[in-house]
This record gives sequence, C-alpha cells and structure tokens, in this order.
Amino acid sequence: MDARFHRLLFSPRMLVAFLMGFACGVPLLLTSSLLQAWMTEQGVDLSTIGLFSLVGLPYTLKFLWAPVFDRFTLPFFGRRRGWLLVMQLVLIVALVCLGLTDPGHTPWLVAFAAFFVTFFSASQDIVVDAYRREDLHDNQLGLGSSLYVNGYRVGMLLAGSGGLILADHYTFAWVYLLMAASLLVGVVTTLICREPALTKGTPKNFQEAVLHPFVDYFTRDRALLLLLFILLYKIGDQMASTMTTPFYLSLGFSKTQIGAVAKMFGFWATLAGGLLGGIILLRIGIIRSLWCFGILQAVSTLGFSLLALLGPSLPGLAAVIAFENLCGGMGTAAYVAYMASLTNKKFTATQYALLSSCMGIPRVLAAAPTGWMAESMGWAIFFLVCTVVALPGLLLLPMVGAQYHQDSQ
Repeated sequence: MDARFHRLLFSPRMLVAFLMGFACGVPLLLTSSLLQAWMTEQGVDLSTIGLFSLVGLPYTLKFLWAPVFDRFTLPFFGRRRGWLLVMQLVLIVALVCLGLTDPGHTPWLVAFAAFFVTFFSASQDIVVDAYRREDLHDNQLGLGSSLYVNGYRVGMLLAGSGGLILADHYTFAWVYLLMAASLLVGVVTTLICREPALTKGTPKNFQEAVLHPFVDYFTRDRALLLLLFILLYKIGDQMASTMTTPFYLSLGFSKTQIGAVAKMFGFWATLAGGLLGGIILLRIGIIRSLWCFGILQAVSTLGFSLLALLGPSLPGLAAVIAFENLCGGMGTAAYVAYMASLTNKKFTATQYALLSSCMGIPRVLAAAPTGWMAESMGWAIFFLVCTVVALPGLLLLPMVGAQYHQDSQ
C-alpha cells in the first residue's frame, strides 16, 4: 500500500463518506424488519404487517422530489449541507415519534409515523448521494463509494441485529430512541464536513430543475443502453439472493447455523469485498472493475449450485456465503461508483435518485418468479440460470466502456 493510497484511505473525505453511509443505513430496517418484530410482539395480524411494506415506497419514488434539493439552497451551510442538516434533524424527530407510538392499539398511527421516517430517510439518501458525487474527484469515487456502502451496512447491522438484541433487554420504544440518538453521528458529520465546490451552477427555475436533469440524461449518447446496463448488471446476483434462505433450509441447515454463518462470514465478507473493491477501483478504474467484479459475481452464484449438489456441508455453506458476499460487495462498490459517474453535477440529486431508483426495479420484479423457478427446476439448475441471467449485463460492457471513455475525454 503506497503512501498516496494510505493518505487517501484515511483522508477526511473518506471518513465523511463512511459516516454518512452509516447515517443512511440505520433508518432502513427500523421501518421494516425491526418494526415487523415490534408489531408481531404486540399481536398485530399478519395482513396488517404485510401492508406496512408500503411505507417503504419513498425509497423507490425519491426521484419525484429530488429536484427540490437541486433547485433551492437554504440560507445556511450551503447547497448540500443545509438540506442535509434539516433532513437529519427532522428524521431524528420522526424516529422519536415512531418510538412513542403503540402498534397494538394504533397501528395506522404507527404507519403514519413510519411513512414520515422513510420519507425523510429517502430524502437524506438523496442529499448524501449528491454530496458524495460532488465532494469526490472522479478517481476517488470508487473508494469513496465502497466506504459509503460499508458504512451503510454497519448502520443496517446496528439497527437490524443490534435493534433485535436490545429489544430483548429494553422496550421497543427505548430501542427507537437509542437508534434516533445514533443518527447524531450524521448530524455531527454534517456540521464539521466541508461544502462541495459549486462547479456547474444550479438550476435557475423549477422547470429547469425538474425537466433538464431528464433531458440532460436522455439526450446523451447511448442513454437507454446505459440505463439497461444499470437494470441488468446485478440482476443475476439479486435473483439468487432472493431465495438463499429457503435454499439453506431445504438443504437441512438449522436456523442457528444459517444465522451464525450468514452473519459471521456473510457480513464481514461483504465489508471486506466493499473495501477491496474500492482499492481495486482506485488501481484499475471503474470499467475494468465492472468487468472483473461482474464475472466474479456470476461465478460466485455457481457456488450455490455446487452446494446444492454437495448437500448440507457446514464448511461448504461458509465458503459459498463468504465468496458470494465478497464478490457481491466488490460488485456493488463498482456499480455505485459507475452510477455516480453518470450524473451531471448541476443535477446530481435528481439524476442519482433516478438511477438508484432504477437499480431497485430488478430486485422487485426479478424476485417475483424465483420461487416458481426453484420449485420447477430444482436448486442446482435454478442457480445455474441465475448465473446465465447475469451474462446480458456483461455483454453490454464493451459499449458501456466505450461511452464512459468518450464522456471522460
């Protein structure tokens, strides 16, 4: 590790990327798995719990109000930090309010509070993504994105696993108050970090803020092809991950074995993959990394087919989970860095929100038929198909790479 890389890895910019990722990762599971556990404990029926998944819609639709953050600048802390501070403080208040509700007696009040949590959490994501794109130079996007993703996963671990563990010792209300307090990390980061330089100007009116980001993107060369690449690059990996828990159970692994191995090997392998991916990105660039990591993602999916043939081997389970999560973490680092590189800094918030919303579409649509596919094909063939499904995204990479180098000139 040379001195230049060491200075970059431990620079304030990279620390800010990690801490902002943490602040964005904490709220996600507080309105999904942890809230579901609280509602189940309070005796809420399953149909109501199922409907609560709708409170997560702001994460998918955030591009609709992202233009507000490009168009307007608050009179304090600058274009990005001003909005970020407001969203973080309001998000903390929304989490406190959610913790003070009673799922057993007023579930729809809980839904109302949870919706506001997801709305302000999605808004924080919009501004953080824009901040990161504008604060980092193009050659720093890979490492910065990987540290952001790793921070995000640490935040999710705190809220998900940590929240459930705390709920065994304290009330859920106290857990939500503690999680709200943990977001002060993001507030402090916003107060002490620097405002990115405004190099491209800002939209002059709301029409320019709403329409021009889309016009700017869709009038560039190969715009639809690049969007198709974003939709397809991780689709095989996403399809496979949807069915991994039923797969492990069907092989005969206990829930304790799955939980222990997935948490111990999976979590740390994903963090290592994200960091390693960021280091490699810095060395070889985004396009070469997309090639390398995309191929590794596809190969790692084949590991599930091998495990299906091998049977319930605990070392096999650990190896498959570690390798798949390592490759998935690397692929995500390159994927996020590439999406950031596509944005125009004048419309960063809107364009990145649009691209990241598109990123979630395959995860929802591709998940729908996976149960039927696994049931009709068998596990080994199903995961082989998931590997094949990853190929179209890789086949688009020569054209994606050519366009990336053309835009970089």
